[in-house]
Amino acid sequence: MNDPRYDRLARIIVRHSTRLKKGEKILIEAIDIPSDMIIAVMRAAHQAGAVPFVTVKDSRVLRELYRQASSTSMSAIGRWEAQRMQEMHAYVSLRGMENAMEMSDVTAEQMKLYQQHWWKPVHLDIRVPRTRWVVLRWPNPSMAQLAKMSTEAFERFYFDVCTLDYGRMARAMKNLAALMRRTDRVRITGPGTELSFSIKNIPVIPCSGSHNLPDGEIFTAPVRDSVNGRVRFTAPTIYQSVVHENVELVFRNGKIIRAKSDKREILNAVLDTDEGSRYIGEFALGVNPHITRPMLDILFDEKISGSFHFTPGNSYDNASNGNRSQVHWDMVCIQTPEYGGGEIYFDDRLIRKDGLFVPRELQQLNPQNLLD
Repeated sequence: MNDPRYDRLARIIVRHSTRLKKGEKILIEAIDIPSDMIIAVMRAAHQAGAVPFVTVKDSRVLRELYRQASSTSMSAIGRWEAQRMQEMHAYVSLRGMENAMEMSDVTAEQMKLYQQHWWKPVHLDIRVPRTRWVVLRWPNPSMAQLAKMSTEAFERFYFDVCTLDYGRMARAMKNLAALMRRTDRVRITGPGTELSFSIKNIPVIPCSGSHNLPDGEIFTAPVRDSVNGRVRFTAPTIYQSVVHENVELVFRNGKIIRAKSDKREILNAVLDTDEGSRYIGEFALGVNPHITRPMLDILFDEKISGSFHFTPGNSYDNASNGNRSQVHWDMVCIQTPEYGGGEIYFDDRLIRKDGLFVPRELQQLNPQNLLD
């Protein structure tokens, strides 16, 4: 039986997120996704007059591929995927992952091959800068378990958060985006955090359903060498299927000079991937009113209302500070009172306190105003 929620979400993907036009090509990449949802996106694409290409993948099969691939084979796969991606106008990734830890026993060396020969040339170099793309997780028991919710409750939550009125959110973001474009110095304080950096002349990108569903962030990047101080991330973070708790980073002139977590050795191995992985490629504020706590899924956690995230590694081309890396690791600090609070200042003006925007012109982004 067709679920009407699938059709509604598919329409948002095609009409709002990727803005498909007649004759355009869209790659639909699905991992552990119900066939009915893939079909719903295909139908919506056809209704727009677009040409859908479909790739259905399985996370267990991908795990084995990552484990066994050589540099030669991974490079060959990457070249083929890159050639196909160059033909696309739009891209949608539907990611189910029945087991969130499926890749946890793929060695760091093998994951580095994937990052170098497949992920970076296909996604960072082509898909992100050249296509209209959107990435979605898919609700399943694994995600519900990580979120500490029942499967049914998580599914309801998922469709609520993914079918939010993103047009309203986009309008509410305009004043904050304009302010960030005028801002030079940013200062962030909180328990274990005293951080300063510049965002002067770095592009500012409001995200309201165009690249991620769920969505709700405004991102830029720090001037590469301007970051100084320390930050303690109040949300756990997952990278390459490894969960890190209590991540703390210390910066000097942009570089991470000290890093610790409950898995310090693994953390530092990732940060030593290449020269750019110890510098920050993104700074963003999260504003989605439905998302209030970590779920160990970055597509949700980076949008948490009252949070910011700071990202070791590659900067996006549309908000570039020049930092290049195979790594892009969003780390989230929640500043609501339940997580210890905190303040964000732009050019010495208090912008957000304990997760709520203070200036009147920004208060439309506070949760009660986005949900009313």
